[in-house]
Amino acid sequence: MNKKDQQRFKSLYKQHLNALKRQGKSERTIDSYSRAVRRITLHFDRCPDQITRKQMENYFSSLVESHSWSTVKVDRNGLQFFYKHVLKQQWEWVNIVKPPITKKLPDILNHREISKIINGTRELRYQTYILIVYGLGLRLGEGLNLKVGDIDADKMRVHIRLAKGRKDRFVILPKTALFALRAYWQTHRNPDLLFPAGKTQEDRRFAKTHMNRGGLQKSFKVIVKSCNIKKEVTIHSLRHCYGTHLTEDGLNLRAIQHQMGHECPKTTAIYTQLTEAVNQNTEKMINTMIDRLTIKLDGER
Repeated sequence: MNKKDQQRFKSLYKQHLNALKRQGKSERTIDSYSRAVRRITLHFDRCPDQITRKQMENYFSSLVESHSWSTVKVDRNGLQFFYKHVLKQQWEWVNIVKPPITKKLPDILNHREISKIINGTRELRYQTYILIVYGLGLRLGEGLNLKVGDIDADKMRVHIRLAKGRKDRFVILPKTALFALRAYWQTHRNPDLLFPAGKTQEDRRFAKTHMNRGGLQKSFKVIVKSCNIKKEVTIHSLRHCYGTHLTEDGLNLRAIQHQMGHECPKTTAIYTQLTEAVNQNTEKMINTMIDRLTIKLDGER
């Protein structure tokens, strides 16, 4: 781009950031939506408002080949936001790219495998974090953002702040989780953060930010591999395990929905498809229902 176009892009990009903030988007959404605009601008070396529909179609065709559908979807939404709120144009994204609707069930770790991962973790910060995320059914960011003041040891609950949808909720704090948090906090004594950044105890004591998200995810993969677990699991899988295991233990879905902060009951209902106990109960109930019938088979007549 020449200097004039560069100045125009900077102006449009600033408008994009301001619009995202005005709409109350989260920091992660602002980061991903703005990255979508930067990516396509760099690809064509021109302002997004100068990109033709045909170029847009070709761009997404190449993006589908090189990136995950999750990235494609985020970029699509980011550009749609840019066109609508900055260029004041309606972008018919459905006709350009529409990620496939998949209904893939997540792999679920059993209790033995989760214990193996926790016990096989060498660093106390990761060991504590994994236990907390599973024990409270948290999302990755919810665990990282926990602060000392969020823990209510008297009522044995934790205040999860500004979670998905920018909503707060309270979750039950298991005793084992409380003991683990106290033990780990004693190693760094950060006055604010429970999982502060830093390589040394001294660094963590004065840290102002939490552990690195990417580094945590990479370490989790290494830990799972070292435990010789072949299932496709991530840190978020621990949350699915939490919901599945509670369903197996008989906790009603409404209570699980509240604990996990699900907006829609249908999201929570997926755990009924993942539980062996529910499947066994279904089989038992079907057989009981059929056994109530009085049937004379051909050989008995």
